[in-house]
Amino acid sequence: MPNFIVETSARHVHVTQDDLEILFGKGATLTHKKDLSQPGQFACEERVTVVGPKKELPNVSILGPVRPETQVELSATDARSIGIAAPVRESGDLNGSGACKIVGPCGEVEISQGVIIAKRHIHMTPADAETFGVKDKDIVCVKIKTAERSAILCDTVVRVSEKYALAMHIDTDESNAVGAGRDQTGEIVSCC
Repeated sequence: MPNFIVETSARHVHVTQDDLEILFGKGATLTHKKDLSQPGQFACEERVTVVGPKKELPNVSILGPVRPETQVELSATDARSIGIAAPVRESGDLNGSGACKIVGPCGEVEISQGVIIAKRHIHMTPADAETFGVKDKDIVCVKIKTAERSAILCDTVVRVSEKYALAMHIDTDESNAVGAGRDQTGEIVSCC
């Protein structure tokens, strides 16, 4: 079975255009900083503070482009440290998820839901899915081999779209747990 890149997805925020303008001022647009692995996705120069009941996380990146719903993706450690009960969810599955305040230089936004711990996932094109013998929404196990902390991560969702590029995304807790490096790869193995 071929390998694929495993990327660490640090805490970040996706915003609507309306919320962007509240946070950064009327007519604000996202400033492209660098492209991400997924086509059309990019890290922005804009940063915000995510505020929970216990404390806050300053200097959190915004990822573009703007989205239909504002969403905050944290690790479980981040969420617990600031006092937010965030469920493990796929991106966009926000109903009943955690609440927080987002603070920018020009204003703040209270979201009653939208804070999640992103479920680990693999982005694939339909051709990739055929190569790996999987389909959209399949749940697989992925072996991540490192020098000292190799592991098999089960409950990994496969996400298939023509718009994707082949890459697995794990959060910082998962990355630290396996000692993932910059050029980390993984492979699908038989399920646990």
